[in-house]
Amino acid sequence: MRYLYLIILFFSLLVCAPVSASEEQQDGHGHEESSEGHGEHEEEGVLEMDAGQREANGIITALVERRSLNEEIIAPGEVTINVYRSSQITPRISAQVVSRHARLGDRVKKGQAVVTLSSVAMAEAQGGLLQADVEWVRVKKLGRKVVSEKRYIAAQVARQLAYARVSAYGMSTKLIDVLLKQGDASKATGSFDLLSAQEGVVIGDDFIVGEVAESGRVLFEISDESTLWVEAQLSPVDAGRVAVNTPARVRRDGGQTWLPGRVVQLHHRLNEITRTQSVRIEVENRNDDLHPGQFVEAAVQTSESAPVVAVPRDAIVLMQGSPTVFKVEGDELHPEVVEIGVTRGDWAEIRSGLPVGEEIVVQGVFVLKSLLLKSEMGSGHAH
Repeated sequence: MRYLYLIILFFSLLVCAPVSASEEQQDGHGHEESSEGHGEHEEEGVLEMDAGQREANGIITALVERRSLNEEIIAPGEVTINVYRSSQITPRISAQVVSRHARLGDRVKKGQAVVTLSSVAMAEAQGGLLQADVEWVRVKKLGRKVVSEKRYIAAQVARQLAYARVSAYGMSTKLIDVLLKQGDASKATGSFDLLSAQEGVVIGDDFIVGEVAESGRVLFEISDESTLWVEAQLSPVDAGRVAVNTPARVRRDGGQTWLPGRVVQLHHRLNEITRTQSVRIEVENRNDDLHPGQFVEAAVQTSESAPVVAVPRDAIVLMQGSPTVFKVEGDELHPEVVEIGVTRGDWAEIRSGLPVGEEIVVQGVFVLKSLLLKSEMGSGHAH
């Protein structure tokens, strides 16, 4: 019986020994994996990228600073021409359109002829000027010693009146002088040019060659579109919080780019239909981004706030659900979780996680996020 017990004990030890060895190997393997995972955690979230590589990838950095995040009112608006930089070209007398020298969209210079007209009244005025000029030249040549004072003055005044009449009808000084120099009555055809009073773009030319344009008929509208107006519609309460020269900005519907401007005028009459008050914003339009008639979104500043730590909104990206910025430390880019405060315009307040003076990525953060996620996925696959 004792011999049987020893045999059973021996076989039991043989069965248990491999299991213990296997467990020991598994523990050892698990320990190694744990060590390997710890090593990856130390490298997690760090991107190596020198200045040249950052430039090649469109990565732009800047130092964190304090700035005032002023309160803004967002309101709809419409782009209009700047009437203080616009003009209309109209005939002063009834005349027939002979030819046009500019078209819609053309850029014209100040003093440039834009249309040629012809009028019977102008022909009569031109003939009268030539006749008065001949008499004045004759009398002046004879001199005061030969002709009476009365005749001398009458000839002088008649010439001046004839010159003024032709000029008042719309003939330019340059063409008047040419007509007088020629001294030929057959040249008094009644033809004359209308000139642009300013440099700008033709925004209106609603006429047909050959038609008779009555006095005051608008033939051309010229405007300098380098500066336009935006009429923003605010509630009377909000409009009361806005002052002239207040900074403002506008953007086209669905656009991403804001154009800077400033409040130049406040309307004192409410819109009878919408019961809103217009605030006029002047916007620089050097790149021809805006056109009269467009609907835009306007942001008007109402008050100034104390400076806070702030970064561009484009510098912030969500990483694992948390707002994150990329801090630059030499050739390393580290994602740093931050706490965001108020956001106004293109700037966001940073309440914690980022001191003033730190260098961060302000453009290209989505590229970095993509590279970081790709790196983490690659490490996970290898593991």
